[in-house]
Amino acid sequence: MIIGLFLIVGAFSACKKDSYDAEKQAKIDDGLIVDFIAKNSIVAVKHSSGLYYQILSPGTGNTVINSSTNVTVNYEGRLLNGNVFDKSAAAATFPLGNLIQGWQIGIPLIQKGGRIRLIIPSAMAYGNTSPSSSIPANSVLDFTIDLIGAQ
Repeated sequence: MIIGLFLIVGAFSACKKDSYDAEKQAKIDDGLIVDFIAKNSIVAVKHSSGLYYQILSPGTGNTVINSSTNVTVNYEGRLLNGNVFDKSAAAATFPLGNLIQGWQIGIPLIQKGGRIRLIIPSAMAYGNTSPSSSIPANSVLDFTIDLIGAQ
Protein backbone atom coordinates (compact mmCIF):
# COMPACT_ATOMS: atom_id res chain seq x y z
CA MET A 1 0.00 0.00 0.00
CA ILE A 2 2.74 2.47 0.94
CA ILE A 3 4.74 1.59 -2.18
CA GLY A 4 1.64 2.20 -4.31
CA LEU A 5 1.17 5.60 -2.68
CA PHE A 6 4.81 6.54 -3.41
CA LEU A 7 4.39 5.46 -7.03
CA ILE A 8 1.26 7.58 -7.45
CA VAL A 9 2.86 10.62 -5.81
CA GLY A 10 6.02 10.11 -7.89
CA ALA A 11 4.02 9.86 -11.11
CA PHE A 12 2.15 13.09 -10.39
CA SER A 13 5.26 14.99 -9.37
CA ALA A 14 7.10 13.80 -12.49
CA CYS A 15 4.29 15.16 -14.65
CA LYS A 16 4.28 18.51 -12.89
CA LYS A 17 7.34 20.24 -14.31
CA ASP A 18 7.94 23.95 -14.12
CA SER A 19 8.42 24.80 -17.78
CA TYR A 20 9.30 28.46 -17.12
CA ASP A 21 12.94 29.19 -17.92
CA ALA A 22 13.87 32.74 -16.86
CA GLU A 23 17.07 32.83 -18.94
CA LYS A 24 15.29 31.63 -22.05
CA GLN A 25 12.46 34.15 -21.51
CA ALA A 26 14.99 36.99 -21.04
CA LYS A 27 16.55 36.13 -24.43
CA ILE A 28 13.12 36.00 -26.07
CA ASP A 29 12.16 39.36 -24.53
CA ASP A 30 15.43 40.97 -25.60
CA GLY A 31 14.91 39.79 -29.18
CA LEU A 32 11.35 41.14 -29.19
CA ILE A 33 12.52 44.48 -27.81
CA VAL A 34 15.40 44.83 -30.29
CA ASP A 35 13.02 44.08 -33.18
CA PHE A 36 10.39 46.49 -31.82
CA ILE A 37 12.95 49.29 -31.44
CA ALA A 38 14.28 48.74 -34.95
CA LYS A 39 10.84 48.56 -36.60
CA ASN A 40 9.69 51.72 -34.82
CA SER A 41 12.94 53.71 -35.19
CA ILE A 42 13.19 54.22 -31.44
CA VAL A 43 16.50 55.54 -30.16
CA ALA A 44 16.74 53.62 -26.92
CA VAL A 45 19.51 52.76 -24.49
CA LYS A 46 19.86 49.35 -22.86
CA HIS A 47 20.33 49.67 -19.10
CA SER A 48 22.65 47.16 -17.39
CA SER A 49 19.50 45.55 -15.90
CA GLY A 50 18.13 44.69 -19.35
CA LEU A 51 15.58 47.52 -19.35
CA TYR A 52 15.48 49.68 -22.49
CA TYR A 53 14.73 53.36 -22.15
CA GLN A 54 14.46 56.55 -24.14
CA ILE A 55 14.68 59.86 -22.28
CA LEU A 56 12.28 62.12 -24.17
CA SER A 57 12.85 65.02 -21.78
CA PRO A 58 15.23 64.84 -18.79
CA GLY A 59 13.33 67.27 -16.58
CA THR A 60 15.06 69.56 -14.12
CA GLY A 61 16.32 69.37 -10.58
CA ASN A 62 18.57 67.13 -8.57
CA THR A 63 16.13 65.10 -6.50
CA VAL A 64 17.46 61.74 -5.42
CA ILE A 65 14.72 59.32 -6.43
CA ASN A 66 14.71 55.93 -4.72
CA SER A 67 12.29 53.24 -3.58
CA SER A 68 10.95 55.38 -0.72
CA THR A 69 10.20 58.34 -3.00
CA ASN A 70 6.57 59.12 -3.77
CA VAL A 71 6.33 59.80 -7.50
CA THR A 72 3.48 61.64 -9.18
CA VAL A 73 3.08 60.62 -12.81
CA ASN A 74 0.93 60.56 -15.89
CA TYR A 75 1.48 57.40 -17.88
CA GLU A 76 0.33 55.14 -20.67
CA GLY A 77 1.14 51.44 -20.82
CA ARG A 78 1.04 49.44 -24.04
CA LEU A 79 1.88 45.98 -25.21
CA LEU A 80 4.34 45.71 -28.10
CA ASN A 81 1.38 45.25 -30.47
CA GLY A 82 0.25 48.79 -29.56
CA ASN A 83 -2.71 47.78 -27.40
CA VAL A 84 -3.10 50.19 -24.48
CA PHE A 85 -3.71 48.24 -21.26
CA ASP A 86 -3.58 51.13 -18.80
CA LYS A 87 -3.54 54.92 -18.88
CA SER A 88 -3.76 57.48 -16.10
CA ALA A 89 -6.88 59.62 -16.32
CA ALA A 90 -5.25 62.16 -13.99
CA ALA A 91 -1.93 62.47 -12.20
CA ALA A 92 -1.36 59.48 -9.93
CA THR A 93 0.97 59.25 -6.93
CA PHE A 94 2.68 56.03 -5.87
CA PRO A 95 5.56 55.01 -3.62
CA LEU A 96 8.19 54.02 -6.21
CA GLY A 97 9.10 50.93 -4.19
CA ASN A 98 5.57 49.55 -4.70
CA LEU A 99 5.79 49.64 -8.50
CA ILE A 100 7.16 47.12 -10.98
CA GLN A 101 10.92 46.79 -11.18
CA GLY A 102 11.10 48.44 -14.60
CA TRP A 103 9.62 51.65 -13.16
CA GLN A 104 11.88 51.47 -10.11
CA ILE A 105 14.91 51.41 -12.41
CA GLY A 106 13.63 53.79 -15.10
CA ILE A 107 11.96 56.66 -13.26
CA PRO A 108 15.13 57.73 -11.36
CA LEU A 109 16.77 58.35 -14.76
CA ILE A 110 14.75 61.57 -15.11
CA GLN A 111 13.76 64.50 -12.91
CA LYS A 112 10.56 66.46 -12.27
CA GLY A 113 9.07 67.61 -15.57
CA GLY A 114 10.83 64.78 -17.40
CA ARG A 115 9.37 62.24 -19.78
CA ILE A 116 10.71 58.74 -20.38
CA ARG A 117 9.77 55.74 -22.46
CA LEU A 118 10.45 52.41 -20.79
CA ILE A 119 10.43 49.15 -22.71
CA ILE A 120 10.36 46.62 -19.93
CA PRO A 121 11.26 42.92 -20.24
CA SER A 122 8.65 40.65 -18.71
CA ALA A 123 10.84 39.70 -15.72
CA MET A 124 10.90 43.38 -14.66
CA ALA A 125 7.14 43.68 -15.12
CA TYR A 126 4.81 40.80 -14.20
CA GLY A 127 6.96 37.84 -15.21
CA ASN A 128 5.18 34.68 -16.16
CA THR A 129 1.94 35.73 -14.48
CA SER A 130 -0.99 37.59 -15.98
CA PRO A 131 -2.12 40.41 -13.68
CA SER A 132 -5.21 41.05 -15.83
CA SER A 133 -6.92 39.84 -18.96
CA SER A 134 -5.32 42.71 -20.90
CA ILE A 135 -1.73 41.74 -19.99
CA PRO A 136 -0.76 38.17 -20.94
CA ALA A 137 1.95 36.31 -19.03
CA ASN A 138 5.52 37.01 -20.22
CA SER A 139 4.55 40.37 -21.73
CA VAL A 140 7.10 43.02 -22.60
CA LEU A 141 5.58 46.37 -21.60
CA ASP A 142 6.03 49.75 -23.28
CA PHE A 143 5.38 52.73 -20.98
CA THR A 144 5.54 56.46 -21.59
CA ILE A 145 5.80 58.22 -18.25
CA ASP A 146 5.68 61.92 -17.38
CA LEU A 147 7.24 62.61 -13.98
CA ILE A 148 5.20 65.43 -12.48
CA GLY A 149 6.72 65.30 -9.03
CA ALA A 150 8.94 63.32 -6.67
CA GLN A 151 9.03 63.64 -2.88
